[in-house]
Amino acid sequence: MSDLLDGPVEAAAGLAVYGAAAVDAAGAASTRDALVRDGVPGRLAQKDATIWGPDAEQEAKIRLGWVDTHRRSRDLLPQLAELKTELGDLDHVVLAGMGGSSLAPEVIARTLGKPLTVLDTTDPGQVRAALADRLERTVVVVASKSGSTVETDSHRRAYWQAFLDAGMTEAEAGRHFVVVTDPGSPLEATATEMGAHVVLADPEVGGRFSALTAFGLVPSALAGVDVAALIDEADALAESFGGERDNPGLALGAALGAAATQGRDKVALVSDGTGIEGLGDWAEQLVAESTGKAGVGILPVVVEAPDSPGVTGDDVLTVSYGGALPAGAIPGGGAQPHVAVNGPLGAHFLTWEYATAVAGAVLGIDPFNQPNVTESKENTNRILAAGPVTEEPSFTSGAIEVYAPAGAPGDVTGVLRWLLDGLADGGYLAVMAYLDRFADTDAAELRSLLAGAAGRPVTFGWGPRFLHSTGQYHKGGPQVGSFLQLTGAVAEDLPVPGKPYTFGELQAAQAAGDRQALAGRERPLLRLHLTDRAAGVAQLLDAARRLRT
Repeated sequence: MSDLLDGPVEAAAGLAVYGAAAVDAAGAASTRDALVRDGVPGRLAQKDATIWGPDAEQEAKIRLGWVDTHRRSRDLLPQLAELKTELGDLDHVVLAGMGGSSLAPEVIARTLGKPLTVLDTTDPGQVRAALADRLERTVVVVASKSGSTVETDSHRRAYWQAFLDAGMTEAEAGRHFVVVTDPGSPLEATATEMGAHVVLADPEVGGRFSALTAFGLVPSALAGVDVAALIDEADALAESFGGERDNPGLALGAALGAAATQGRDKVALVSDGTGIEGLGDWAEQLVAESTGKAGVGILPVVVEAPDSPGVTGDDVLTVSYGGALPAGAIPGGGAQPHVAVNGPLGAHFLTWEYATAVAGAVLGIDPFNQPNVTESKENTNRILAAGPVTEEPSFTSGAIEVYAPAGAPGDVTGVLRWLLDGLADGGYLAVMAYLDRFADTDAAELRSLLAGAAGRPVTFGWGPRFLHSTGQYHKGGPQVGSFLQLTGAVAEDLPVPGKPYTFGELQAAQAAGDRQALAGRERPLLRLHLTDRAAGVAQLLDAARRLRT
């Protein structure tokens, strides 16, 4: 990997990008020069919708508000202070949102040490646990641009019923909700009927670019974050947007785009341990959903630590991230990345958004649409209407039912080896876990175990959360992925009030809908169903460890 201390450092407003010019000295430099010749920095700063070509122009015209939305977000500050005072003793903040509506606030709260419960699942056990936690002191932030997100609508219904069951009147229950949505959405009308507090977001910012809009700032402020500081950090960085030099977003975007066009189209995202917590998950959905379409894209691979498997390979670009570096510190925190990005959190958000838009221009795609996201949703709706999908397992081993193609081995370790052996050069494995990301958290260890055994990039996503993130890349990006889906038995289901299905049925339908979408592309797919979750996870991890022996 490159020596980050060699070559230029692009820095502005306390955020620095190290090593971008050394990704491939000729490729990165020529890509950057071409962007400058085309006037992309200045045009992007001026919200020029023609940068990504005529096919993207109409979408870009209504999606470039993120360039300066942080400045308009200052107008929210008095409203947020007043809202926090009005809520008074409602100090347990639950965020019901998916994808871009939940990941940025989660990063903000984790990085700044503020408590925030993020509910971005349909797993009945996880939803039930949230409902049982300090209900009388809970304020639920319901966040959805469209207002039609099925997971978020289900969470709203469940909390509304829980408040009524606790003896609250409808007026009292309404006080426990803050709704963040776009002006004129169906959710705005619903919120008014509920008597909920309403905060309208910037309609010209797409969900994954919305970190510094009401979607990122409302739940963060209610959790106790000084969101004005985030705005200040972003505003200071924005001065660099039109520049040809000392423009960190341009440097990072050119590096990502140049690397991808020259074969390094997987990006390992590694925290360097300097205080920015969980940014990889947010950047994953931003980069994957923005670039993974039309058969091209950049696949982010969030890894656990600098020495974790999955950060090397001829098709992998390793990027570390963290806070501002102390004087004399070596970028990367021991990860030896190709590129390191360090600085304050507000500046990070804006840098990565700018870089993703630039990378989209390099790849020749529209970074603002998501043409394949609705496919799994439509499959889910059909399954819910028609009834559960019935399948017979290939075989059962202990607490694991295995659903594999004909001819696959008849044991768990063997079928995992079969899946890994099928990875092509340039391919990747995606582990998709439709489980409880807190109660079943050990399942995430699979990523590093399988990456170590395969020697190839392996991603891990909790379902249905990843459907609003890497799900677009899986279906619209390069068709070189293999997929391991994990599902689990539901010990105690939970109804979705006002709907003819339960959370468990919704979760199962989402998993089945995604399987159908992937099967339609004839991608390798293995499903493992845990009949006992705790025992099944332990058995699965043991089987994965035996891959190395």
